[in-house]
Amino acid sequence: MTALTADAPSRPAPLRALAARAAGLAGWRRYAAAAAAGGLATLALPPAYAAPLLWLAFPWLVWQLDGAATRRQAFWLGWSFAFGHFLLGLYWVAFALTVDLARFGWLLPFAMAGLPALLAAFVGAATLGYRAAVRRFGLAGPAKPLAFAVAWTLAEYARGHLFTGFPWNLTGYAWTAWTPVMQAAAFVGVYGLTLLTVAAASLPALLGDPGARRPGAAVLAGVALFGLVAAGGAVRLAGADGATVPGVTLRLVQAAIPQSLKWDPELRVRHLEKHMRLSLLGDAKGVTHVVWPETAVPFAMDAELRGVLSRVVPPGGLLLTGIQRVGHGADGRRAYFNAMEAVDAAGAQAALFDKFHLVPFGEYMPLRRFLPAGAVGAVAAGSADFSAGPGPRTVELPGLPPVSPLICYEVIFPATVTAAEGPRPGWLLNLTNDAWYGETAGPHQHFAIARMRAVEEGLPLVRSANTGISGVVDAHGRVVGSLGLGEEGVVDLPLPVALPGGTVYGRLGDLPMVLVLLCVTAMVGFLARRM
Repeated sequence: MTALTADAPSRPAPLRALAARAAGLAGWRRYAAAAAAGGLATLALPPAYAAPLLWLAFPWLVWQLDGAATRRQAFWLGWSFAFGHFLLGLYWVAFALTVDLARFGWLLPFAMAGLPALLAAFVGAATLGYRAAVRRFGLAGPAKPLAFAVAWTLAEYARGHLFTGFPWNLTGYAWTAWTPVMQAAAFVGVYGLTLLTVAAASLPALLGDPGARRPGAAVLAGVALFGLVAAGGAVRLAGADGATVPGVTLRLVQAAIPQSLKWDPELRVRHLEKHMRLSLLGDAKGVTHVVWPETAVPFAMDAELRGVLSRVVPPGGLLLTGIQRVGHGADGRRAYFNAMEAVDAAGAQAALFDKFHLVPFGEYMPLRRFLPAGAVGAVAAGSADFSAGPGPRTVELPGLPPVSPLICYEVIFPATVTAAEGPRPGWLLNLTNDAWYGETAGPHQHFAIARMRAVEEGLPLVRSANTGISGVVDAHGRVVGSLGLGEEGVVDLPLPVALPGGTVYGRLGDLPMVLVLLCVTAMVGFLARRM
């Protein structure tokens, strides 16, 4: 019988062999395996929500990085993992181009593969930095997966902020179907949840490391961490009373108009009539406010049109609708805005809000002034770009708590969904049109992301979509009611109250996440010195 010591603990032979095989892959098989693992990690996100698969995908990548003999291999391993991850997770982006294949069909390969390739560079840089840290500081044991988690989180944070940012499908969103775990976002935000998740999910890599001491204890510690997070979240949810704003009932209208028909000149009147008919459907006596989605009004808004729209406004209430409007930019020139307007029962404008975070290539062409005239137009904006509004702000509305409007993908940016100054809003309003992406994973991901903002800010969120998915979410991220993707109709729902005093994340933003990140980094340094 072989003697076992603390320096040479027992390891499951199959895991040691698997780790060695992962590290020893060469040629195209090395990068194909990394891409497959990245695709597996995508299944942790909406709409699959298979979060435990991260405990398989991340250890595999760590094992492969153990076999990276050069900096180039380390970069391309991370890039390949992320490419497979984003290729499967963001395939739906290309669907928007199929609405007008004659104009944008040639862009399909770039949308399907180009975007994942660009985003994968962030992870490639992270794995390159991780390998450098392992070599430079001699990291071993738990220090390695913890360092990997720090590098991954920094990559996601950079992806969410650089070049206007694209913080879609952050790893922390894997928990949007696990409501107790999601409560951690009220303290550390989705980036902090990403850090905790990747750290815990990477620790099983130690089970295949013949030099690691007591790897089972480290793995159990990671599992216990999420057990504590879930238990704390359950306690937090148990204290939620489900209170709603007295005297407020919202009617959310989801017309489910296919994007291929939405801007047909011959159908615009019919589309407007459809929204009005749905707004008056059935027993609407208890409804106090009607909410239409992004660009629901297909005509330029004027006094006459407001008078028509006032027919669906409940007495003393409002119609909140998405519009496209023509105005003037900061330079005084004619400008186009993607906006939200509130119309009261008298047909007067009660409030106006312009979208401030525009979609690159969708609502404006970056560097258009360097392109030949008419070379290519933004998908949604055409030849004339939209202009951005002044930024997030709190809008006062008669009969409602003050609101922070968010149009379309403005809701995906953590810590920027409310104004930095001024009164705190009582709720978030997200108007969107996910018909661009058909019956794909995109609308499910968008709705899950919006739910995370409610938890982070401690504010209820109301979401009205042309299609997929309209609903009301309370300040703990729980769905009060909704209309499914592709479903035509209305849903009447109360407005939940905001959490008194807000949340830690709502007050401090990403600062708590940064502190946790520094603590984990310090732990890596401490462990490195002990090795």
